[in-house]
Amino acid sequence: MPLSVHDPDLSHRLTLARMLARRAGAIQRERYETGLTIDTKSATIDLVTEVDRACEALIVDGIESADLGDAILAEEGHGEDSNAPYRWIIDPLDGTTNFAHGFPRFCVSIGIERTKPGAEPERVIGIVYDPLLDECFEAALGEGAFLGERRLHVTQEDDLGRSLVATGFSYDVHESDDDNLASFRNVVKTARGIRRDGSAALDLCYVAAGRLDAYWELKLHPWDVAAGFLIVEEAGGRVTDLRGGPADRSGREVVSSNARVHDALLAQLAF
Repeated sequence: MPLSVHDPDLSHRLTLARMLARRAGAIQRERYETGLTIDTKSATIDLVTEVDRACEALIVDGIESADLGDAILAEEGHGEDSNAPYRWIIDPLDGTTNFAHGFPRFCVSIGIERTKPGAEPERVIGIVYDPLLDECFEAALGEGAFLGERRLHVTQEDDLGRSLVATGFSYDVHESDDDNLASFRNVVKTARGIRRDGSAALDLCYVAAGRLDAYWELKLHPWDVAAGFLIVEEAGGRVTDLRGGPADRSGREVVSSNARVHDALLAQLAF
């Protein structure tokens, strides 16, 4: 059975997030490998296209039209923050550099947090949609993680030497000494294989789906990880910071795995 949620507030938001992710993905599919207007943001390798902006506008407009009163945090700046109990965290096109170059590795990512009185925010909904493969990864708090009707489970691999691991590099890699290269060298010498595909949200989903055993990265943002963190956790995986503590919602330090190789991976990260 596909993912379903009994809480009516969550069920409504799950249905809306699923619909909006697919509509944004349809824009990406239609515009893939066509002429694009490409701009840079904070660094020459930090790109944004009119497709990013169109997808974000579609998602934000859809949320606001639903009149939920929810807060919105979106990568390209649309939406308004508030003290509402629910907050949508949106990456309208995760993997923009890939998309701009025609490399078929990108997605829509939508996470929803809920904050109860006197408590810290909790991740309650995660949707990541890959429009080219038509794969929609979904999770809800306490309800598991799914890809279509398939319930997701992390791998049972317990040896980092037999593991397939992914990572990425931040947009300031050209200037910063904190560049992840020492860790990359350690892991590539230890694991069975290492991948760098350029979409944090999909890498997290691939850990959840058992396609990767682990994934780590630095200097991400909340919209990169809000959906993927929940999807990994609901598939039985582990998500932490570099010291093995709770992963910060900011995405500044991300180590995710099937839990069995987690400590071995942490030991190889040179920080």
